[in-house]
Amino acid sequence: MFEVKNLCMIYDPDTDEKMYALKGLDLTLPDKGLIGIIGPSGSGKSTLMYCLSTLKQPTEGSIIYNGTELTGISMPEKERVRREEFGFIFQKHYLVPYMGAVDNVIVAGDQKSRGLERKAEELLLDLGIKEKEFGKKPARLSGGQCQRVAIARAMMNDPRVIFADEPTASLDHDNAFHVMDVLKKYSEERLVLVVTHDKSILKNSDRIIEMWDGEIGTPENGADK
Repeated sequence: MFEVKNLCMIYDPDTDEKMYALKGLDLTLPDKGLIGIIGPSGSGKSTLMYCLSTLKQPTEGSIIYNGTELTGISMPEKERVRREEFGFIFQKHYLVPYMGAVDNVIVAGDQKSRGLERKAEELLLDLGIKEKEFGKKPARLSGGQCQRVAIARAMMNDPRVIFADEPTASLDHDNAFHVMDVLKKYSEERLVLVVTHDKSILKNSDRIIEMWDGEIGTPENGADK
């Protein structure tokens, strides 16, 4: 699904001392599966996810998604791909403050489709949100509940790829493992990329990519492209 070649992200490229977030990275990702991306702060793991999802434009290199070179398409086309193909889970939930839980999930769905409310409710129930909380606005939900609503929103449109940046950071361990079970099930037919510093939540992942200083690998084994 993804083929990445010589991917570089350089901050302040016009300065003498260039800061590399990604250094000539090569990577191939499948059509489905749960893939963990792990590494210390500043290792480039979030930058990699943002480049793959078209939220950031790399300085150099190629990202091919299902035969399309993502780095070369227009901004409207990138927006279309994100809307129709990708789902996003961020560390912050970014819920609409004046909407209830169900409506916050529905907003991400195809508004021409039928049964949006029922589908949203089923997703929330799967993630442990009870019926009595369906109409509550974010201010009346806990941080963990808000995050689970955001995860349901990311799954609402059945995206082919879910990009999850620290999706369990605001959850206790029980809910974190439950959420990862839901994402694992989703990944049986689609691709789920999880960026995290917590390796324990990746125990059922199909692959773990370790990053260090903008490269794939660890300080012990060096880059492993």
